[in-house]
Amino acid sequence: MHARVAAATTAALLGGAVLILPSPHAKAGDRITAPLVVSHRGASAYAPENTLAAIDHAAALGFDWVENDVQRTRDGRLVVLHDASLARTTDVAKVYPGRSPWKVKDFTAAEIARLDAGSWFGPRFAGARVPTLREYMEGVSRNHQKLVLEIKNPELYPGIERQTLRLLSNEGWLDPVHLRNRLIVQSFSAASVRTVHDLRPGITTAFLGTPPVAQLPRYARFADQINADHRSLSAGYVSAVHALHGPHGPMKVFAWTVDDAATARRMAGFGTDGVITNVPDVIRRALR
Repeated sequence: MHARVAAATTAALLGGAVLILPSPHAKAGDRITAPLVVSHRGASAYAPENTLAAIDHAAALGFDWVENDVQRTRDGRLVVLHDASLARTTDVAKVYPGRSPWKVKDFTAAEIARLDAGSWFGPRFAGARVPTLREYMEGVSRNHQKLVLEIKNPELYPGIERQTLRLLSNEGWLDPVHLRNRLIVQSFSAASVRTVHDLRPGITTAFLGTPPVAQLPRYARFADQINADHRSLSAGYVSAVHALHGPHGPMKVFAWTVDDAATARRMAGFGTDGVITNVPDVIRRALR
């Protein structure tokens, strides 16, 4: 077991019964509910991140929502990978030793398909591949899961928003049912989130970051959610977001990356609507 999983599991077991403290801004009669749990890059503490094995493991644990990252190859194919470089999560340095720094954008989809994206995590995952976005969407659909899709490094891939939406449409993910409760598109780039909203206003969108409270109304014009690093959040900030309406109703807050029981309970006390985690089973137990 990975050290971070062991630590998180221990924290959950030692935590005992769960007490979710209300935000100091809560009003009498407010109902406090546990945040939605989203599996970060799949169940990435238990299987190599952003692979089909990771979303299958999340499904086996009983989690509907998964999160991923989308980038583009040199020949214009969309693939699911977090880093701008292939070096950390594949054997690219061994297969293509002379092509450092091994940027995703410098390799074709066929070249990336040759890489082992599982052995770095553990021998049982040897041979796992970097999935194309189409392959990934087929897996998510097969598992009846829901998706928080991050457009990664959009400044490196002009037009990736339109291309991603076209693929989602072709895979049947932009129909009313999916748009209502199965898809969120997010990015660290406000311009990218705004582009997604302008192209398909029906999509639920999220900005990754913690804009100053004074600027939140500007984000509410094109974002339904503020998805922030949990270390940057407070009860007051969450309340400030909740006071605003985005394109599809009251704005929400998701916190990332929450991997221990105490932090999960603190986020619940702040009133966050979701937590994104590598250990969804640990967080589910903590919030019960």
